[in-house]
This record gives sequence, structure tokens and C-alpha cells, in this order.
Amino acid sequence: MLKKLRQIPLYMLAIILLIFTGLPFLIMVSASFKDQMEFMSSPWAIPEEFSFANYKLLIESDFFRFFFNSVLVSVISVVVVIILAAMASYPLARMKFKLNRPLFLLFLVGMMIPIHTTLIPIFLLTKNLGLYDTIWALPGPYIAFALPVSIVIFTQFLQDLPKELEESAKMDGCGHFRLFWRILFPLLTPAVATVAIYNFIQIWNEFVFALVLTNSEGNATLPLGLREFYGQFSVNVPGIMAALTLASLPLLLVYLVAQEKIVKGIAAGSVKG
Repeated sequence: MLKKLRQIPLYMLAIILLIFTGLPFLIMVSASFKDQMEFMSSPWAIPEEFSFANYKLLIESDFFRFFFNSVLVSVISVVVVIILAAMASYPLARMKFKLNRPLFLLFLVGMMIPIHTTLIPIFLLTKNLGLYDTIWALPGPYIAFALPVSIVIFTQFLQDLPKELEESAKMDGCGHFRLFWRILFPLLTPAVATVAIYNFIQIWNEFVFALVLTNSEGNATLPLGLREFYGQFSVNVPGIMAALTLASLPLLLVYLVAQEKIVKGIAAGSVKG
């Protein structure tokens, strides 16, 4: 009984956090079923009559083209980040050489660079490569800025794996390439989930690089596509809420499926520093 009483403050804190994090999402979903007049008159109330007009507007607009562009860019970027970061973390975590620590610190420094200070050089590089205003202009910067934190997560996780696995594999004649992909990488599932979800959310919501490196609507991602709901003298707020609701569903579903692995990955990566 005493143990349960001690847990009451924790439950109360959890309920408060749930209200602060869940209430905005509920308001967003509720507003997506209202028309403009009802939203302006009662923005916080439950809809008097649920209307699917905003979702019909999304179907008739270019929303799903923007959605596909975001999926394409996000998936390509995350897959490449996982492969490169995992391969780079292996020598940092399991091999001893003089530049091991300086290289790891260099990746830590890469996490501290404000990414938007590189907009002008990246814009010029993209134009020189002939990638400006194409969907392929976006994965490069996304991958580059996602690598430092991803490498740190993979490195810390690899350092916690028992070295006996590596020694046994080497005794059986297993080389570094086969050792990593056949033995160690399957054990990195929590770290892979952490890196994938974290970077997917960052890339999915990224706006500035998409705005600078693309120009036509055919290459726009979801954050840019939301501008269609802004008129010269008005804003279709319920329409924006409907678009945000649909845009949030993939992230919520993926996170609900992989949340346990994400927590394990973060916990494992924080053991050593």
C-alpha cells in the first residue's frame, strides 16, 4: 500500500504531461471536422456536426503528391543514414587506432553546427550539380546533417555489445564485413529504430531546405504543400488541421510500433559517454 501511495505523484505527473501533449492533437483533429465559420466561432469546442469537406478538399488537391514526395525523400534519406552511420560506427566502437577519439569528437562537433548557416553554400552546390528544383536535391543535405547524431547513437550502442561475440566470429574465420552485417548489425535493432524514427521525424517536418532547394509545386514536400491553404486575405485553418492530421498519422503509427525499441536504444546509448 505504501509503495502505491508513493507512486501517486508519478501518476499525477504522467496525467498532466498527457494533457499537455495530447490536448493539442485532439484540438487539431476536432478542428479538421469543422468549417471555417464554426471554427472561428468556437475553436476549442467539439464539432456540432462532423464534416468531411476538408478531407474531400485534400483529395481533390495535390496533397497526396506532396505526401508521396515527403515519403520518398524521408525513406531514401533514413535508409542511407542507417547504412552509412552503422558502417562508420563500427571502426569507432570496435577498432583501436590513433584517430579513433578525434574522429568521434569531430562527429560530436558536427552535431553543434547550426544547419541553416549552410543554406547558401548548399544552394550553390545544388545549382552547380544541376539538382536545383528536383526532388533529388533534398536527400543530400538531410543525410549529411543526420549522420553525426546517428553515428554517435550507433557507436555508443556498439560499445555495449559483448566482445565475446566478435572474438568467436573471428575464430571461425569471419572477416570485418561479414562480422558486422551478419553478427553485430542484427543486434542493433533498438539503435536502428531510434535512428530511423528520430531522423524520419526531423526530415518529414523540415521546411527551410525544401523551400530553398525546390521551386515548383511538383517537387514540393508536405510542409511546403500546406501553403495551398493560405489565401491572400484569409487562411483555411480547418483545412490545414485536416492536412496536419493526415500528415501526423504515419509518424504516430510507426512510433507506436517501435516505441519499445526506441526507448531501449536511447537507454543503451546513454550508458557510456
